[in-house]
Amino acid sequence: MAYALTQKVLVDNIMPRNGAQRMVREAALVVAGIAVLALAAHIKVPMFPVPVTMTTFAVLTLGAAYGPRRGLITILGYLGVGALGFDVFAGSAAEASGLTYMMGSTGGYLVGYALAALTLGTFARAGWDRSMGRMALAMLVGNVVLYIPGVIWLGQLYGWDQPILAWGVTPFLLGDALKLALAALAVPAVWRLIGRD
Repeated sequence: MAYALTQKVLVDNIMPRNGAQRMVREAALVVAGIAVLALAAHIKVPMFPVPVTMTTFAVLTLGAAYGPRRGLITILGYLGVGALGFDVFAGSAAEASGLTYMMGSTGGYLVGYALAALTLGTFARAGWDRSMGRMALAMLVGNVVLYIPGVIWLGQLYGWDQPILAWGVTPFLLGDALKLALAALAVPAVWRLIGRD
C-alpha cells in the first residue's frame, strides 16, 4: 500500500503559510529543537544494565513533529553546535568534545540521528504519527535506522572480532523500548488535542 507524503506534521499547525513571519518561526523551531536535543542528552535515567539518556527519544520525536526537512536541518544544526565544541552530547564533557568526541565510539550513532529523524519525518508526512500502532512501528524502524551506522562505526573502529552488539546495542534495548512506547503514546495524543487537519 502506498502512502502520499503530503500530510501535515505537528508543527505545521503553528506555522503561518508564508512570509517573513514563517521564516522567523522556522528558525525559532530549529533553535528550540537544538536546545531540546542538548537538554535531552544530559537527562540520565537510571536503568539496568546502563543509564539511558533521552536523546534518541528527542531525535525521533522531533523528527516526527518537525517532518523530514525541518527535522534533518535541526539534527544537522545540533551536530554542528557539537562539532564546535559545545557540551551538547551525552558524555561529551567527560570524554572529549567537538570533533574529537564525534569521531569516537559515538560517531556512528550521531550519523544515525540524522537518518532516524529523516525516517520519522517521512513516516509523519505519510500520517503515521497520528495512531499509536503506526507511530510505534515508525519508532521501531527509526531505532533500527539509528543503530545501523552506530554498529558499523563501532565495528570499523574497534574491529569486528569484538563484541560490538554487546557494547553498542543490547545494553540500550530496554531503555529504547520504553522511549518508543512513550513516543507512541505522546505524539498521537498531541494530535488528538490539537485536532487532525
